[in-house]
Amino acid sequence: MNAQSLRIGIAGLNGRVGRLLAEEVPAGDAILAGGTTRDGQKVAGIECPVYADIAELARHCDVVIDFTHADTVVPHATALTETGTAWVLGTTGLSPAQQQAVDAAAQKIAVVQAANFSPGVTLVTRLARQMAAVLPGSEYDAEILEMHHRQKVDAPSGTALAMGRAVAAGRGVRLEDHIESGRDGHTGPRADGAIGFAALRGGQIVGEHSVIFTSGHEQISLTHRSFDRRVYATGAVRAARWLSGRAPGLYDMEDVLGLDRPA
Repeated sequence: MNAQSLRIGIAGLNGRVGRLLAEEVPAGDAILAGGTTRDGQKVAGIECPVYADIAELARHCDVVIDFTHADTVVPHATALTETGTAWVLGTTGLSPAQQQAVDAAAQKIAVVQAANFSPGVTLVTRLARQMAAVLPGSEYDAEILEMHHRQKVDAPSGTALAMGRAVAAGRGVRLEDHIESGRDGHTGPRADGAIGFAALRGGQIVGEHSVIFTSGHEQISLTHRSFDRRVYATGAVRAARWLSGRAPGLYDMEDVLGLDRPA
């Protein structure tokens, strides 16, 4: 499919990222085919069809970009599967059942799922996995520090958790078995092999993430700072264009960037 004929829809057109996506889709030589809002009403300054129903949007699109809410994931998975519409999913905080719905959809449609669509975050996360593979947990403590705007409702952030999973993958363990989050009071000494998280909130910080490895002799930090949410929008549009014509499957931003899969 020619990039200029690719029809992209936006779930949550009136959201913070949705509004940026409405600008970035035509800037990426694709067609803004429409969007959804909760009430189906037009969004000031955005000229495209608006629907209250995700299924109706999907019928008019080749790809839907979705930065909405975890509660919408299951109905969105159902609707997009029924219409055969590809899905770029940036919603985080999914429950196991919601993730299962995404996995099931990916057996029938092409899905790019990522906690963060920034190329820089993708590379930092990959580096964290590579470093964890050679810095043993018995010698190097791993901590993940993140800060976001005061309106953010989940902690740790989806990006922080993705970085934690990368560290766990590098060590060959499950994050759920080693996570330490929200320390408070007399917690006792840090457990060997723990993957720790600290979440800060304040002001209008778009997003800051650091993965820190500390031994008794040295410290290594990987840090990424987002200055503008537009980086997520441009990354998501890049993912949508990459998805065009792909076979069903569950992909991520490493696939979009053309990075080799780790052995």
